Amino acid sequence: MSRRSHEAVVIGASSGAIEAITTILPRLPEGFRLPVLIVVHLPPDHLSTLPELFQSRTSLPVKEAEDTEPIHPGTIYVAPPDYHLLVEIEGTLSLSSEEPVQYSRPSIDVLFETAADAYESALIGIVLTGANSDGANGLREIWNAGGTPVVQSPDEAQAPLMPEAALAHCPAAQVMTLNQIAEFLIVEGGRHD
Repeated sequence: MSRRSHEAVVIGASSGAIEAITTILPRLPEGFRLPVLIVVHLPPDHLSTLPELFQSRTSLPVKEAEDTEPIHPGTIYVAPPDYHLLVEIEGTLSLSSEEPVQYSRPSIDVLFETAADAYESALIGIVLTGANSDGANGLREIWNAGGTPVVQSPDEAQAPLMPEAALAHCPAAQVMTLNQIAEFLIVEGGRHD
């Protein structure tokens, strides 16, 4: 029985996020077919320069996520400050200003849980460096939906608490270095089965 091909990637990170994500994104080749949705914890009043920063490191299009916009293959979407980023079943994004989750808005859990509902087994979820447990519940939901959970090696993470919490909640997650995550995505982003 061949498993369903992957259709999307969700990434969550906090402390150390910039360094971690800018290690992965430059490795993704032109023609990478999966949309990548990213939540990075930012102060609510912070003007996000993440889309510009990430765009300077990758050939793929990068944009701040907008409410009700359709999700396109090979595009990197970054959650705006102070809004939860959600994936709707019909393949669009939505933004919410509901209460913070795990003290965070945007919340990694909110993105992961809604993406798990939308993509089920076709989703890759990645928890990177961070100093709280946001993302742990969401990664378990991705696993429960049949998706592929991945955690940055806590030994490599600038802030290991988030990867450790994710592993505690989702022991089945694959543990990888940033370079291994990039290689994994390159392989999965080129598959057509």
